[in-house]
Amino acid sequence: MTQEDKNKAFVLEAFETLFNRRDYAAAEPMWSPDYIQHSAHIAAGREGLFDLIRSAPPELRYENGLVVANGDYVILHGRFSGIGAPANWIAADIVRLENGVLTEHWDVIQDEATRENSVSGLPMFGDAFPA
Repeated sequence: MTQEDKNKAFVLEAFETLFNRRDYAAAEPMWSPDYIQHSAHIAAGREGLFDLIRSAPPELRYENGLVVANGDYVILHGRFSGIGAPANWIAADIVRLENGVLTEHWDVIQDEATRENSVSGLPMFGDAFPA
């Protein structure tokens, strides 16, 4: 397994632990205490992220569709559902790892366009990425 494969697996496990299992004790060592947050939707630091998840509806789920790594950077393309909004969010999350933990985060988020409501007729998630 390459270091990039290990980084991808680690980030996927970190997202599963925090967003889906909401196991804050297990998630805490996965995020640096000096975590840098570049998102317009999340307060600064690790606690800003954890507080956001604590305040999210219990139905919140993260599903990953694609993961790509380049060195210490991992990009996830996924769907956040159960967010309490009319549409799910599709997000491209870019994270940087340092010393084996999540250290920095950027994201691009938009409402999900399904096959039915997409002008192109192509979905943003699910079968958007061929196997």
